[in-house]
Amino acid sequence: MQLLAEDFLLENEMAKILFHKYAKKMPIIDFHCHLNPVEIYENKNYENITKIWLNEGTYGDHYKWRLMRANGIPEELITGDGDDYEKFMAWASTIEKALGNPLYEWTHLELKRFFHIDEEFNTKTAPEIWKKANALLQTENFKPRNLIKNSDVKAVCTTDDPADDLHFHELITKDEKENGFKTLPALRPDLLLHIERSNFSEYMKKLGRASGIEIKKFSDIEKAMHQRMEFFTKMGGALSDHSLETFHYNEATEEEVNVILKKALNSETLSQPQIDQYVTSILILLMKLNNEFDWTMQFHINSTRNVNQPMFKKIGADTGYDMMGTQADIVDSMQKLYTKACSEGFIPKTIFYSLNQNDWLQLATLMQSFQGGTVQRLQLGAGWWFNDTAEYMEKQLTVFAQQSLLSNFVGMLTDSRSFLSYPRHEYFRRVLCNFLGKLSEQGRVPQNEEILGKIVQDISYNNAYEYFGFFK
Repeated sequence: MQLLAEDFLLENEMAKILFHKYAKKMPIIDFHCHLNPVEIYENKNYENITKIWLNEGTYGDHYKWRLMRANGIPEELITGDGDDYEKFMAWASTIEKALGNPLYEWTHLELKRFFHIDEEFNTKTAPEIWKKANALLQTENFKPRNLIKNSDVKAVCTTDDPADDLHFHELITKDEKENGFKTLPALRPDLLLHIERSNFSEYMKKLGRASGIEIKKFSDIEKAMHQRMEFFTKMGGALSDHSLETFHYNEATEEEVNVILKKALNSETLSQPQIDQYVTSILILLMKLNNEFDWTMQFHINSTRNVNQPMFKKIGADTGYDMMGTQADIVDSMQKLYTKACSEGFIPKTIFYSLNQNDWLQLATLMQSFQGGTVQRLQLGAGWWFNDTAEYMEKQLTVFAQQSLLSNFVGMLTDSRSFLSYPRHEYFRRVLCNFLGKLSEQGRVPQNEEILGKIVQDISYNNAYEYFGFFK
């Protein structure tokens, strides 16, 4: 079969019908990404394909950087200040060895969908591709807003700190009708959770300034976060996102948490049980607030970040030095958290993701123990990060379908820093259609195009539209 032919990933007739007739033209709701709202607002053409595809300093696609390092490419041509053309050629030399890696498929899919380049990307074809792509990047259609709009994206949710003033979101909103899509903030309170870090005290001051509340005790954090979530809601926010690399549930009284907080504000060392008590208290608070504001709470769990400490110290976080986490009992702690929330009536809409596939069945059965109130209140999120492959996408669909109601799934998210990543939704939809097509071929679901087509359209767009309520 030709590389990325019309029916790639589609192994039977029903799958082909479902994709081409039902999935292909559905819009996109990108409810979790790492796009920079400043770039959306400024709406500038990129100088060349390296800047939008690989890196702008240490901001860029660390999926690609990991492969380049495996290919022996010097860091100067990855996150360094090397020549952009040489970086592009280094990526070409890497991708031609990446058969079987999803980046091989994504790379060609992005060239095909955005630049209408059908040829195989390698060191021989790269010079001409460089010229053609760079010429197109200077046109109006390749400005960030048009890349989003022309991908038929209806909403983009960025990742924003609670203390952010959301100034650029406010500016973008003025052009929303012309843009043809919403740019919405999503609250990511990582710095609030990391009480053990040396910058925690300074962050509390920053959060205090943003909320107008001086933070001295835990009730001040509660007031500050309530104020920030009110503000985010006014700006269209309806989601929060929480990275839990590890988590050990450990309840504490308000008095105990106040003692812990005071020590942290004075930059005193905390014990691990104290850290766990604080994090547990914060998560309980955030669950209550998410439920109060009718937001959706996302949990990304069991990753291990910045494992290469010398490189972390040199070039910082989010640069490709992360791995799957292995805390075997992390879902046990999530269960205790949700048991607490259930007993007191504050379970929010929730999407669970884990980098460790061993957690998926536990999470799926956990969520089924606390469903109710709204359609699919709790969800098992799409295959995340290193699980963004056809095989693990299908595994996630299988677990969701076998343990819950796949027809209610809110579907794919981009989780990317690149404006060229939207073909990942097409990739996911092909996997989804193939999954349902195989079930139909096996006689396990009806060979009914209308029934299956509706499920495909719902998972592709309609469920997210209803679940998040961005357009109400």
